Amino acid sequence: MKPWLLLFALACAPAAPTVATAPAVAPTTTAVAPASPEPRAAGPRVVFLGDSLTAGLGLAVDDAFPAQLGRALAAEGLPATIVNAGVSGDTSAGGLRRLDWLLGQKPDILVLGLGANDMLRGLPPADCAANLRAIVDKARAAGADVLLLGMRANPTLGPDYVAAFDAIYPALAAPPGVTLVPFLLEGVAGEPALNQADGLHPTAEGHARITALVLPALTPLVRGRSGG
Repeated sequence: MKPWLLLFALACAPAAPTVATAPAVAPTTTAVAPASPEPRAAGPRVVFLGDSLTAGLGLAVDDAFPAQLGRALAAEGLPATIVNAGVSGDTSAGGLRRLDWLLGQKPDILVLGLGANDMLRGLPPADCAANLRAIVDKARAAGADVLLLGMRANPTLGPDYVAAFDAIYPALAAPPGVTLVPFLLEGVAGEPALNQADGLHPTAEGHARITALVLPALTPLVRGRSGG
């Protein structure tokens, strides 16, 4: 299976409740947040803003890669408060609409994994880039470091679209204060053993592979915010 086929379902996936260590989204959104946030842990607050991949569609919340990253960081002596604000089917515009409320969580680090659904719906890359740029700029202005999780375009959309979309993430990561993981599904997309029965969404093992990919980029950010 080609990597873009795994991405195809992201635009069509049903919205799923978000479960996090603190309220992940404003009450006006379709996601469900806990009634009472747990106390903030000693480590930095890391907010994951994304779609069904971040939400862990089809899995227990503890199996999604944000939770797996939290455990991996703790094992390295870097505890962090992990807030999973992933909403299945979300776009860059939806993420931007939710951002102000999420910034009220006072994140130290924002992990941004949006844009795949914009591409799958054929939305203009320039609009996606503008939305993601606004998210990055607002997060940095609020004092958060940004970790950007890159995506790749469906090749059937044509070379011009692919070139424009694929250029978004490296351009956003150019300024200081933004770290890039070039392709979130590297080594997972198209691997049957790492995807659920639908062939589209990663299994817990697939999320473990994503965790291994993201951890080296996230660890120094958490360490920097931990004073270590």
